[in-house]
Amino acid sequence: MSMITERPVSDSAGQPPVGTVAEAPATGRRDVRAVVAAYVALTKPRIVELLLVTTVPAMMLADGGMPALWLVAVVLVGGSLAAGAASVLNCYIDRDIDQLMRRTKRRPLPAHTVSPRSALIFGLVLAVISVALMAATTNWLAAGLTLAAIAYYDLVYTLWLKRTTAANTFWGGACGAAPVLIGWAAVTGSLAPAAWGLFAVVFFWQMPHFYALAIKYKADYARAGIPMLPVVASVRRVNAEIILFSWLTLLSSLAVWPLGMSPIYGVTALVVGGIFVVEAHKLCRRATRGEAVKPMRLFHWSTTYLTILFAAVALDALL
Repeated sequence: MSMITERPVSDSAGQPPVGTVAEAPATGRRDVRAVVAAYVALTKPRIVELLLVTTVPAMMLADGGMPALWLVAVVLVGGSLAAGAASVLNCYIDRDIDQLMRRTKRRPLPAHTVSPRSALIFGLVLAVISVALMAATTNWLAAGLTLAAIAYYDLVYTLWLKRTTAANTFWGGACGAAPVLIGWAAVTGSLAPAAWGLFAVVFFWQMPHFYALAIKYKADYARAGIPMLPVVASVRRVNAEIILFSWLTLLSSLAVWPLGMSPIYGVTALVVGGIFVVEAHKLCRRATRGEAVKPMRLFHWSTTYLTILFAAVALDALL
C-alpha cells in the first residue's frame, strides 16, 4: 500500500515536500527495467526456450545418459546467447517490415524503445560471446556449427530468403534444427546418424508449425510484402505441404527408433506423431471446406508435440 496517494505540491518555501524525494529513483528504476525488458524482448525468449528443449535431450542421447553438468550448463548458456544473438540481428534486419505488421509493430525497434545501432551492437556482441564460449569450453565443431547457424539465419534466411521466395520456411529450417547437432557435437565432437535423424525431425516439423502461424497472420505478411507460402500460394498447395511435412516429421521420428532407441521413445513418437498428423489433416480439411481453419490449434499442438518427443529422447537416454 502506497504512503503517497496524491501528487505532492511545493511547500511555502518553494521546496518539494519530503515525499517527492523517492519519485526520481522510482522512475529511474522503472526506466532501467523497461530498457532491460526491451533488450530481453529482442532476443525472443520463447524461441530460445524452444530451441533448448531440443538441445539437452540430444546431448543426453549422445552421452548415453546425463553429460557432465558443467558441459550442459555451458551449452545452455552458449546456445541461449547464440539464439538470442540471431534473434536480435533478425530484429535489426527486419525493422522495416516489423513496423508494418500488427504482430510485430510493438517490438523494441519499431516501437523506438531501442535504437537500431544499439540493437546491432548488442546482437554482434552476443554472437561473439556465444561462439567464443563454445570454442573455449567444448570443441571446434560445436563452435563452428553455432557460428554457421547464426550466420545462416541472419544473412541467408532473414536478409535474403525470407523476402524473396515462398520456400523461405523450408530453406530456413536448418537454423531451427541446428541446436540438435550443436548439442550432440558438444558431447562427442562428431555427428552420428541419430543426430541427423533428430535434425530431420525438427527440420520437417518447422513447416507445418510455421505455416500454421503464417495462415493466422496472412494479412500481416501480405502487408509487409513477405512471400510466405499461405500468402502467395493456393489453399490446395498450402494444404499439400502441411500434410507432406507432417508425415515426414512422423516418419523421421520413427526412423530414429532403430538407431539405439527403446520402445519408450518409439511408442511416444508413434502416438504424439500420429496426433500431430491428425491435427494437420483436420486443419487442411477445414480449409478445403471453407470452414474456420483455427491454425493456432495446430501451431500450439506442434510445440507440445516437439516438447513431448524430446522429453521421450531424454527419458530413453536415462533409462
